[in-house]
Amino acid sequence: MANNLAEKAKTLIFNVKNHWKTPAEGNYIPYKETAAYSFGGIGVYFVVDIVNKMILATGNVLIGNTIGIEPRTLYILYVIGILSSIPLTGLRANIIDNTRGREGKYRPYIIRMGIPCVILAVAFVWMPYGKMSTFWDCVTVLGFNIAFQFFFNFFRESYENLIHVLSPNSQERTNVLGFKSVVYSLAPTIINAIMPIIARKFFGGDMANINLYRYAYPPLLIIGIILTVVVYVNTKEKIIQAKTHVVQVKFMDALRAVAKNKYFWIISLAGWIGFLEGSYATILYWLYQYQGACTSVEYMLITTIYGNGSLWGMLFAPLAIKKFGKKKVLVFTNLCNIIFIACLMPSVSNIWIVLSFLYLNAIVGSFSHVLDPSIQADIRDYQQYTTGERIDGMFAAVGLIGSIISLITQGVVPEIYARGGITIERAREVLSNPAITSRVMSEGKTIYQIVSDRAIANGVSYNDAVNAYDALYDPNIFDHLIIVLIMVSVVGAALNLLPYFFYDLTELRQKSIVRALKIRALFEDFASGALSDESLIEAIDLVNHARETAGCEVAELSKGGIKSAKTKEEKLAAKSAYKEASKLNDEIEISRFIISEMSKFSTKRMQDKLMLAHDIYDMGLNGFYAADISGLEQARALPGFTKEEREVRKEAVELSKDTQRSRKLVKKYYPEGIVPFDMTVFDKLFEAEDASELELENAYKEYFADKKNKQIKKRISEIKNERKLIRAEIKKATDQNSIYHRAAKPWLDAQRLINQAESYEHYDDIAALYDDAKARVEEKKQLEAVNA
Repeated sequence: MANNLAEKAKTLIFNVKNHWKTPAEGNYIPYKETAAYSFGGIGVYFVVDIVNKMILATGNVLIGNTIGIEPRTLYILYVIGILSSIPLTGLRANIIDNTRGREGKYRPYIIRMGIPCVILAVAFVWMPYGKMSTFWDCVTVLGFNIAFQFFFNFFRESYENLIHVLSPNSQERTNVLGFKSVVYSLAPTIINAIMPIIARKFFGGDMANINLYRYAYPPLLIIGIILTVVVYVNTKEKIIQAKTHVVQVKFMDALRAVAKNKYFWIISLAGWIGFLEGSYATILYWLYQYQGACTSVEYMLITTIYGNGSLWGMLFAPLAIKKFGKKKVLVFTNLCNIIFIACLMPSVSNIWIVLSFLYLNAIVGSFSHVLDPSIQADIRDYQQYTTGERIDGMFAAVGLIGSIISLITQGVVPEIYARGGITIERAREVLSNPAITSRVMSEGKTIYQIVSDRAIANGVSYNDAVNAYDALYDPNIFDHLIIVLIMVSVVGAALNLLPYFFYDLTELRQKSIVRALKIRALFEDFASGALSDESLIEAIDLVNHARETAGCEVAELSKGGIKSAKTKEEKLAAKSAYKEASKLNDEIEISRFIISEMSKFSTKRMQDKLMLAHDIYDMGLNGFYAADISGLEQARALPGFTKEEREVRKEAVELSKDTQRSRKLVKKYYPEGIVPFDMTVFDKLFEAEDASELELENAYKEYFADKKNKQIKKRISEIKNERKLIRAEIKKATDQNSIYHRAAKPWLDAQRLINQAESYEHYDDIAALYDDAKARVEEKKQLEAVNA
């Protein structure tokens, strides 16, 4: 056993050394990039964890318990905040989907949005809450939250979604997510550990004292943004898309495309109907703060142990996903969720028993830190496969439907709070009872002294320092409300589980989709003359491998040989044979998918589509929109008795609508007729941008070597201005290209389908170029070696 572990450790060290800067075969992310994404994530999550505590939500401790905004008022602010997020989410989505540059889609915004987040968060805690009226407290919190809706959500999504474009390999993404989740979880663990200590040392153990957050949060935020730079500097995005694909995605076009993605709706529905699941989340804090269930030192230990539970889930998630698949892991962990939350009900009298069940729930719950982004990445690959567009940002825009739904659902918990006794009137009534205010809490202070200290910190009277949550000092109110919240959490967890039974995007299908995307992109570049020799070789290798493998027989897998093995060597050999057979079976399935993709034009359905494409293409760029290819009414009147007929009708309706949109756009932008856009303009512009980036990088190196050199400073400023002008030209060209693509969409779609069909049909002619391409690549390598 020890020798086996030692061998594995040696292999790992060897792999890390050899693939520190270049990924292993079949992978896309080198170890250096994984380390940067993960350890830089500690900084990201210092910011995320802190700002999350400032975001309007029912049950928010900082806004409700510390600032003192009542649950119902908090819900009203939440509604306004969500409504304000609608245009901001659309803006974010548009920016992301239309970002195309050397830096990538997400990387630039990790820094650009992170810095404003830190500034806003520091300012948030230093507002004079308590000294202002309740109205102005609410206005202040709302104002900051509207800003957070843009900057913070943009910052967090940029980091979380970066994994979607670091690798198209689903299992590799899962492995990186598992490691990243374990590493970045240090941030909330540190925060949860030090906050009770600081509270005990300086604020009498009162976690509701605003000064605690004023002095603890700013240093952590600054450390966070410094570490975040590591992610930006050391990662590189890789998106499988044709080089010639430079199109600005219009909001409504992307919205229509995402709305048809069934997997997006399954995952979204799970969250929408399971909104009550997190109702139990404040139980530990309430037990400590309002019932004195433990000392501040014990509370620090409890939060640290609770946080440690997440570590094990994140460690084992990649292994579980690899062995059982995402769906089975999703269903199993959610079932465990229901059981562990239900077990809290008879345990609330003892914080340590509560901790034990929360710890178990944290283990299964933390699988979601790996599962959720991994599933989201797979869904985006599926989206690109079905629509041809990589529209990552627009998923958030469609998710606004969920925000609208949550406007109703999120009102349930505040209503439970209020009906359970969390109101300012009830709190004042509770704190006027000497039997309650004279109770000594965990740090040796009475409840009266705790509220008095809060009044002094805020510079207000004792009566004005009372907030609605102080009603929880009454054990009767506390006990009743906690049981109700646990019950509704169980219901929420059960509802959350149901949609996952319909999720059927397997790991094998995702791999097949990614390989098909790669072949499509390579052939699209071949058709446009933009395919490099290296990419041509890769495409031919992929197709040839699929042709060779697709005809193989799928082996019947059995673990009988492993069980019947008598010696260790026989067992290892049987396991190895089983793995190889399983791997070959997967390759056979993927290869059959690729062959099906390349032979799809032999089916009647695709032949009909191809015939229509030829009709549209033959009408010409300025003829297709003038002809009535398929009137909308006629399209809608097509039969829909079978699944295939419904698909044909849907495509006819879409084509008719696209043609109508084209007519409007041609009338607006091309009154003299559509003029094809010259794609070669991008080659010059991107080349100029790359040269500008490299020049700027070298100029900064010179500046850091000699900061007193004024000429270098001046040169840096000049390069930045040049780059700004180049990017303005890129944006202008992208806008023009996008208008062209939207106006000519039916004709360009027809052209793309015809080119794809011809590439697939004449694959053998393309494959004949393989040897010449290989020779040129070898010659290039030899020349580079000589020059080196």
